[in-house]
Amino acid sequence: MAQKIETTPELVQKAYSESHRRLVIVRKRLGRPITLAEKIIYGHLDDPQNQEIERGKSFLLLRPDRVAMQDATAQMALLQFMLAGKDEAAVPATVHCDHLIQAYKGKEADMASSDKTNKEVFEFLATASSRYNIGFWKPGAGIIHQVILENYAFPGGLMIGTDSHTPNAGGLGMCAIGVGGSDASDVMAGLAWEVKNPKLIGVHLKGKMNGWTSAKDVILKLCGMLTVKGGTDKIVEYFGEGCAAISATGKATITNMGAELGATCSVFPYDQKIGAYLKATKRAALADLADKNMDLLTADPEVAKDPKKYYDEVYEIDLTSLEPHLVGPHSPDIARPISAMAKEAKEKGWPTKLSSALVGSCTNSSYEDIGRAAFVASQAVGSKMQQPFLVSPGSTQVQNTIERDGYMSVLNGVGATVLANACGPCIGQWKRDDIKPGEKNTIVTTFNRNFRGRNDANNETLAFIGSPELVMALGLAGRLDFNPMTDELETPKGKIKLKAPQAAELPEKGFVPDPSGYQAPAGRSAKVSVSPTSERLQLLAPFTVWNGKDFTDQLVLAKAKGKCTTDHISPGGKWLNYRGHLDHISDNMLLGADNAFTSEIGKGRNQLTGTPAIEFAKIARDYQKAGKSWVIIGDENYGEGSSREHAAMSPRFLGCTTVITKSFARIHETNLKKQGILALTFADPKDYDKILEDDHVSLVNLSEFAPGKNVKMIIEHKGGKKEEVQLKHSYNAEQIKWFKAGSALNLIRTGHA
Repeated sequence: MAQKIETTPELVQKAYSESHRRLVIVRKRLGRPITLAEKIIYGHLDDPQNQEIERGKSFLLLRPDRVAMQDATAQMALLQFMLAGKDEAAVPATVHCDHLIQAYKGKEADMASSDKTNKEVFEFLATASSRYNIGFWKPGAGIIHQVILENYAFPGGLMIGTDSHTPNAGGLGMCAIGVGGSDASDVMAGLAWEVKNPKLIGVHLKGKMNGWTSAKDVILKLCGMLTVKGGTDKIVEYFGEGCAAISATGKATITNMGAELGATCSVFPYDQKIGAYLKATKRAALADLADKNMDLLTADPEVAKDPKKYYDEVYEIDLTSLEPHLVGPHSPDIARPISAMAKEAKEKGWPTKLSSALVGSCTNSSYEDIGRAAFVASQAVGSKMQQPFLVSPGSTQVQNTIERDGYMSVLNGVGATVLANACGPCIGQWKRDDIKPGEKNTIVTTFNRNFRGRNDANNETLAFIGSPELVMALGLAGRLDFNPMTDELETPKGKIKLKAPQAAELPEKGFVPDPSGYQAPAGRSAKVSVSPTSERLQLLAPFTVWNGKDFTDQLVLAKAKGKCTTDHISPGGKWLNYRGHLDHISDNMLLGADNAFTSEIGKGRNQLTGTPAIEFAKIARDYQKAGKSWVIIGDENYGEGSSREHAAMSPRFLGCTTVITKSFARIHETNLKKQGILALTFADPKDYDKILEDDHVSLVNLSEFAPGKNVKMIIEHKGGKKEEVQLKHSYNAEQIKWFKAGSALNLIRTGHA
């Protein structure tokens, strides 16, 4: 029987019943009160009686309620799922077309261009979704996370999604976790999903926000406190009286950017704000079910009374005294209150004149967000922004509603260019004519990420992130060093002091729905469209099986220095066009990586020919032709950021056997394991410094590869000197099977998983 795609009351009731059943077993095992995150995670255990559940160590097998995929990652996820040979997705799943739409001239022109440029990709996604009983959201219908929040997320559920900001659904009390496409294809194929049992961070929210402070400032403050690595392998759980004062979409903003902490996910307890949002989005039956299952959707009472006893770390934020924040440039954890911005900008010589202001994205495109921005704009009568002002509504439903209620006309009045309901500039899909490549400039956005070059492919763009109301105020002033709480704004009618923003959380007249954005699946009668001559799509072939031998006499392709995100390993921008064509997209491998030997970006020396300054992908192809395997060396938190599995698939496709780092970001480490690449870390991080450009390395005794047992690496330097280094790993017995089979997908295809 085909799975229902919708989150029906029956599906939610079944999830709650199963969670209750499993938690009875888990409570007996733990013998203590449990947190909300534990209730959701342990309530989805595949085997609650026998699985190890030690936080921070055990690997859990879980049964997610849903899978969500965006168009850029869905291509590879669906191609992998097709390779598994299944007839339909085993769990409710959806595909959302939001990443491939370039921002340039405005919604209408950009949509027309995108539909033409991406026609074959959209057709593939639509036909594959239809064939395998997957819901399909058409281009322009909305950003995946906003559409999920409006239609599918529910309190107490567990969802995985092929986008790192899947945790957005935590705003409705759901554990929603970003994964690679391999994880998604496995779950759609009927397998349990595996993840390291996360440690727990408790964040106590005290007081109530006021004035210019918004939900965005909560997470910007926390990013400054914890840094981009502070949440790795951890769930952030919010508690305290401050939670109930934040709207459901405000909560979603906070959980969305938990990805910037490296967190597995973030979650809020169910409350009446969440219930009100469910009712406003025509899911009153789910709100009623949630009201009857409060014991599942909130932490046990003992937790809040003594949080340090139940969380691994506890932090506190006083909402009453919290100031509006800006973070950046180049990292979302460089945080300061707006009151400190002018002084810091002057000291560091940042250009304070803005080149662009951007409002929207999956992080801040709710009805409330746009309303607060419009309230600020409405005060500056007659003013127009001197720099481009781009607005990205989160969904057609939001856009329809803000148009009806007059918010859009206010934004247009101050010079807005309305973009498609898509990711656009937030993920690098932004064509700029106003700034030359390499030109230093400053932008302010309401987005979630601001890594160097991410938004516009210009490494000299300084991107600062703030709330919609703060970005609106700075945009009206045209300056980074403007503080709306203290400074006066110049307008055609003289100077004014902006009033603090206010807006309704939900539309009084209800949301205006999107009647045509969704395509229901047809089932087995649908035919999948993939041209054998396509430059955008390529059917996959299985990766080779490990031959049982040690990896000897390998070359060092690259040694990355400093921050090396998945944006650096597999850049976006124009490369998004090849997300479904593994051969073509592999040409971008490590284009953004900082070469530790030469400080060149994206280039290294071909050790076979001695030729310097060659793109890493070209060197890898030469090594592959010569039959030489190779390794990548990485720094701290290697692979942070987006969940794109291409950052693991491309190295595997081009002959990489091993990636060795000081430490990994969670999703990327799992992606490497799934593709059959050894993901190892230096037992002594200082050994990173021992690796030289012309070294040969060997990994020995791999036949004894086992959980908890180090791997020995022998480094042979030029001249013959050898050194032995110990490498750690986090593989369990099942993941070692992935390695031996050549990939996790190979296990599924052969029926041994």
